[in-house]
Amino acid sequence: MCPHDRYTTHGPTDLGDPELLALVLGRAGPPDPSPADIAAALLSRFGGLRGLLQAPVAALSGVRGVGPARAVRLHAALQAGHRAACATRAPSGSAIASPAAAAALLHPVLAPLDVEELHALLLDRRRRLLAHLRLTRGSDRFTIVDPRQVFRPAVQAGAAAVVVAHNHPSGDPAPSPEDRQVTRRLVEAGRVLGVPLLDHIIVASGGWTSLAEQGDVPVGDGGPRTWVRCAA
Repeated sequence: MCPHDRYTTHGPTDLGDPELLALVLGRAGPPDPSPADIAAALLSRFGGLRGLLQAPVAALSGVRGVGPARAVRLHAALQAGHRAACATRAPSGSAIASPAAAAALLHPVLAPLDVEELHALLLDRRRRLLAHLRLTRGSDRFTIVDPRQVFRPAVQAGAAAVVVAHNHPSGDPAPSPEDRQVTRRLVEAGRVLGVPLLDHIIVASGGWTSLAEQGDVPVGDGGPRTWVRCAA
């Protein structure tokens, strides 16, 4: 039975990664390799599905048999799957009552990325999740040019508090001086707008760091004691 028929009859669990990838690639005509051979080459070159998720379109199209159109289709399918996984990891209404709870949601999303992204968790008064947003995507340095990037969607959503997070592709979650400076700016902006910043979490393959736990978010504006009160 071919992979297409097995998928139809038994579903995706009956197929391995190469076969699933071959179905996404679709049929190839000569002189291109078969979809199975292309899938095997992609997985080998990029080290599996996680590596493929991180690969840009141009890198995908560098594999024999993957032209520009195929590379875009594959990249879009991987990104759609990743977004769906992120969306179902913590549905709206989930309680985010501690730095560890926020990190548990954010780490699987941000840690694998090879470029920096800024995310925000918008919370209601009971610290239930209203929305998980990707705000910016950078190249090699985390910066927030304007705190309105964070607080405009928070105000529009009626959020009572915000948690921001970004990743360190280096693998080290230790905060930089710039990270601490950005946190102070966001704390002040949240104080003015009445939407406190609860925490700024840095995520990396080597773990995560809560700047609230490190004292960079003052008690009353967020900070570890505020987290504890919300969790009680």
